[in-house]
Amino acid sequence: MLAGKRVLLIVTGGIAAFKMPELIRRLRERGAAVRCILTKGGAQFVTPLTLQALSEDKVYSELFSLTDESEMGHIRLSREADLVVVAPATADVLARMAAGIADDLATTTLLATDKQVVVAPAMNVQMWAHAATRANMALLESRGIRRVGPNAGDLACGEVGAGRMAEPMEILGAIEAFFAEAADSSFSDRPLAGLKALVTSGPTYEAIDPVRYIANRSSGKQGHAIAAALARLGAATTLVSGPTRLADPAGVSVVSIESARDMLAACQAALPVDVAVCAAAVADWRVKAAAGAKIKKAGGKPPSLELAENPDILATLSAAGNARPRLVVGFAAETDDVVANAVEKRKRKGCDWIVANDVSPNTGTFGGDRNTVHIVAADGVENWPPLSKDDVAMRLARRIGKHLAALRQ
Repeated sequence: MLAGKRVLLIVTGGIAAFKMPELIRRLRERGAAVRCILTKGGAQFVTPLTLQALSEDKVYSELFSLTDESEMGHIRLSREADLVVVAPATADVLARMAAGIADDLATTTLLATDKQVVVAPAMNVQMWAHAATRANMALLESRGIRRVGPNAGDLACGEVGAGRMAEPMEILGAIEAFFAEAADSSFSDRPLAGLKALVTSGPTYEAIDPVRYIANRSSGKQGHAIAAALARLGAATTLVSGPTRLADPAGVSVVSIESARDMLAACQAALPVDVAVCAAAVADWRVKAAAGAKIKKAGGKPPSLELAENPDILATLSAAGNARPRLVVGFAAETDDVVANAVEKRKRKGCDWIVANDVSPNTGTFGGDRNTVHIVAADGVENWPPLSKDDVAMRLARRIGKHLAALRQ
């Protein structure tokens, strides 16, 4: 897929720059040509010689290079690439991109390009959460800039939270997704371009003690497929996922959580969005007071667990006031009276649609690759035939695109 493709990689001044040699190596393995722009800040973390050796091409740094700029280097660099990738994308470079500042080779090239740009943000958790950064990122995404990450985890500053740059293989996946879409004419219209989507997926784990938890059988396959489909149709998509064994979808920003409370917090942090699809199988109950140490057997007598109700994520998003997505879609995993229960659930939760499916053991829905769903809306029920989960996801994503397009008219 990447053979013969030309990627311009702009490496800016974040500690995550040390991961860029790995990205270059993976791109070159797949036949892509890589050319690098290295900012002064980026050069504090990775050397030009390293990038040059791995890319097998010259590394560019100076805007006023007599040799390069005699050939209008920043114009040539911006136009000769098939895709421009900024990784790591610091808060500073995102702000300058949003403002249209062009005071070095990197930002001048970005302003001069007519190609798709992908950014991989990397910064301190408070910097990523700051209103200025979120506004800058929202503005860039509204202009068609794609984002991969950031992820939550341990940060170089010693703190923990969102702001960790997506791993090289995740960035590679976003690059491959872009070229896959470009090669597929069915995605040329990108009906969700400029819109933002939020998807929840997988189970939640509710701790009993440090080694035990309450969970369910959700594999996350359907939710992950929906996030991938929305991204393929152009939406800037955030996937909030409980623990699964699935790879992160290409071109999707993934936030990994464990508990229902963590999932709700991550969803609220992702707002505002245009559409929210709550496909996760969230545990209804949690242990009211999880033990801080492993619970030991006491003469064979089982422990008594007092349960508390978990937050209702779907209902909360549906009642989010000014921050409510224009379309809120929930899922109803049922074992009997599938459609009737889903109709009642839609009214009770206040969402726009419910995607109802039968998860009885004999259906193989949980953990399987196929699904039979019913779309429950205010104007009736739409029954879909058995489909692969990928086909369900794309069909749902296109239905979402048509609905949001109608709302804009």
